[in-house]
Amino acid sequence: MGATSLGRQTRHSTKSTPPPGRVGEVDDVPAFAEFSLAELRAATGGFAAENIVSESGEKAPNLVYRGQLKGPGGAPTRAIAVKKFVKHAWPDPKQFAEEAKGVGNLRHQRMANLIGYCCDGDRRLLVAEFMPNDTLAKHLFYWENQTIEWAMRLRVAYYIAQALEYCSTKGHPLYHDLNAYRVLFDENGDPRLSCFGLMKNSRDGKSYSTNLAYTPPEYLRNGRFTPESVIFSFGTVLLDLLSGKRIPPSHALGIMRGRNIQTVMDSHLEGNYSIEVATTLVNLATQCLQYEPRDRPDIKKLVSILEPLQTKSELPSYVMLGIPKPVEEPQAPPAPQRPLSSMGEACSRMDLTAIHQILFTTHYRDDEGSNELSFQEWTQQMRDMLDARKRGDFAFKDKDFKAAIDCYSQFVDVGTMVSPTVFARRSLCYLMCDQPDAALRDAMQAQIVSPDWPTAFYMQSVALSKLNMQSDAVDMLNEASQLEEKRQKSTKGP
Repeated sequence: MGATSLGRQTRHSTKSTPPPGRVGEVDDVPAFAEFSLAELRAATGGFAAENIVSESGEKAPNLVYRGQLKGPGGAPTRAIAVKKFVKHAWPDPKQFAEEAKGVGNLRHQRMANLIGYCCDGDRRLLVAEFMPNDTLAKHLFYWENQTIEWAMRLRVAYYIAQALEYCSTKGHPLYHDLNAYRVLFDENGDPRLSCFGLMKNSRDGKSYSTNLAYTPPEYLRNGRFTPESVIFSFGTVLLDLLSGKRIPPSHALGIMRGRNIQTVMDSHLEGNYSIEVATTLVNLATQCLQYEPRDRPDIKKLVSILEPLQTKSELPSYVMLGIPKPVEEPQAPPAPQRPLSSMGEACSRMDLTAIHQILFTTHYRDDEGSNELSFQEWTQQMRDMLDARKRGDFAFKDKDFKAAIDCYSQFVDVGTMVSPTVFARRSLCYLMCDQPDAALRDAMQAQIVSPDWPTAFYMQSVALSKLNMQSDAVDMLNEASQLEEKRQKSTKGP
């Protein structure tokens, strides 16, 4: 899959996830930007079929693709979702851009936020944050390993209500075609509302593309789409969460009015839910699905009812969803104020390839004075040890880092000679093999052998960054740069 830059007028920062129950606007996603068609084509591998993530695959009228955008200045790539509208869906590029920018101004932890758009000829595309853990529909209707537990279903309802309330307070009360496919799960397993539903599929298009059985009655009567219509659709999502399957609202209402909630509830829950809470949720769904729009609750009431129903608030969503714990990408520590050497710059960027090149070209000149060997020490064992180091050097040069670790370990284990360079090189090899703990130990050993050697401190900084110990990494980076400055002054003399 191709990758490209993050677009015009953008910024890049790290995403953090709030604990369950804490919600608010966010500023940890890129600023809204305009992208070129070439950028999005490169990001999606030429809009490759294998990158289609639309639920209906290539049959969907407006395809959604996954893609990868390079961050600015060598920052990590960002996963994106690209919605590609059919040709001529939005004839006026200005109108499309204005509507996209309106949605792009929204930023919330409960949404898969819109980060850009593209108008190129008759092409119209939207770019959003990519949510890697599928849709609510997939987890409810097509699950493989486990169904969604009751507490997680309550969390989904609450989080999506919060997202709708936020959109409403920001002047976007209309959400088109709200259903279980519009609820996405992020890398932490938290449910998010897709931003794509805040825009219609075309300028003059329908607000609903799902089965007519799930469409608000007033929309069927006169084509009117109001905030109360969104509440009706939210009721169908509540029904999905209760039943674990798609039940036409008219059919479900007949069951629920009969007070027989057991026939509505998902049998896969095996009774692991509170009857009292389930009854509250059934009543709430019934209110949302009322025929007359005026009889439905508003979004603020939905949030206020759902909030006290939440349980297991201390449990992360990924645990309840049954997905692996997300792996946080380590961030490079901020560079110190003073100018850095090429080694310092490479370490501040966590550029392991550049560090490798510097350690290779420096060779062993920083080891001078570390060892004073007598004639008697030049034994066969010594020759074998130096041969192991030499083989390690060849492997290091060829970037065969596992072999280099083995050879350097033979050298270190003999213990007759000590070499800070060997420790630094093996530290980098461990980093290349994704073993930051071992890398940190070797970098510390290099410091013990040569207490004033900046490289030892630089390598510790990189290892600490990989271990997400950013404060310590910054301290090490600063200390290394101070040692370099001290060395430079002593070299120049008075």
